[in-house]
Amino acid sequence: MIIPDDLRDGYRRFRAGRYVREAARYRALAAGQRPRTMVIGCADSRVDPATIFAAGPGELFVVRNVAALVPPCEQGGTFHGTSAAIEFAVSVLAVSTIVVLGHGMCGGVAAALAAAERRLDGRFIQPWVELLAGVRDEVVAAMPDAGPADRQKALEERAVRHSLDNLMGFPFVAAAVASGALTLHGAWFSIADGELRWLDADTGAFVAVPE
Repeated sequence: MIIPDDLRDGYRRFRAGRYVREAARYRALAAGQRPRTMVIGCADSRVDPATIFAAGPGELFVVRNVAALVPPCEQGGTFHGTSAAIEFAVSVLAVSTIVVLGHGMCGGVAAALAAAERRLDGRFIQPWVELLAGVRDEVVAAMPDAGPADRQKALEERAVRHSLDNLMGFPFVAAAVASGALTLHGAWFSIADGELRWLDADTGAFVAVPE
């Protein structure tokens, strides 16, 4: 059996450390999960929701994809991994909170901006990031004199809002929100600063979460 050294060593640390401390929790979780919060995050290795929120096993139901995007609710096509996770979280697990978590220096958002200038190659990445095409074009049009970094950050934040809008297109999400059983939130994480900003529903601005 050949296991990469870093994964083997990490597993050994887990077994000797965290598992020993939380063995009872893992035994309880074997009977089923009941997380209260779902996080839709980016696949970026630097932005781990469980690390950011210091969450233990069973506390977060997480789906991660390129740029933390929620696709529109649609019946066509064949594979809907993110949509399936959302449906399971809301309709089966009955989570009470969904957080869309964007982040700084997002490669998926950068790819969406590159696609606007036809500089992107990728059979699967290009159609996925084109989910942002409409809001990307709005950001570019609204910031004609902005530098690349400012435009990128603006689209990162706009992408979170766009995903929240798409969430409300799922009938079971809209029904849960209307009944008060579910709340939707947006957030943005700065990798360099380790700072989390939360979307203020009243102002539409991302505000730093007090430490």
